[in-house]
Amino acid sequence: MKKRIALGCDHRGYDAKRRLVGILEKMGCQITDFGTDSTKSYDYPDAAFAAAAAVQRGECDVGVLFCGTGIGMSITANKLRGIRAAVCHDELTAEMSRRHNNANMLCLPADLVGEALMSRIVEVWLKTEFEGGRHVRRLEKITEIEDKQCER
Repeated sequence: MKKRIALGCDHRGYDAKRRLVGILEKMGCQITDFGTDSTKSYDYPDAAFAAAAAVQRGECDVGVLFCGTGIGMSITANKLRGIRAAVCHDELTAEMSRRHNNANMLCLPADLVGEALMSRIVEVWLKTEFEGGRHVRRLEKITEIEDKQCER
């Protein structure tokens, strides 16, 4: 399946995003880039919200976000209902975020992970399928929490 991927970054994640675009295109991914387009100072919530909203609306299948640590992007993306953004530092956390948590947004720490490892993380994350089973119940509980919060 050709994946539609929402990409977003702040200024610290720009170079990493730029390098990963070619790899994603070679994998047959369709990319929608939500910025930024330079290393000039840029607020991560702007890109994280735009990319996560595209995933939330179903315009993109998944998203990949880049900032210095991945944490700010993750915090922002997870504010949107139905988004499950995971910061991953290695292939195992990437695999488990998909297999057990059905993460739909991958957040990468551009300052902490080298290019080769980052490429492997993205490849593993995109190729790993959700396991389902006992994990469905847990994701349903997360949805219930989101639903209760939205009732207020």
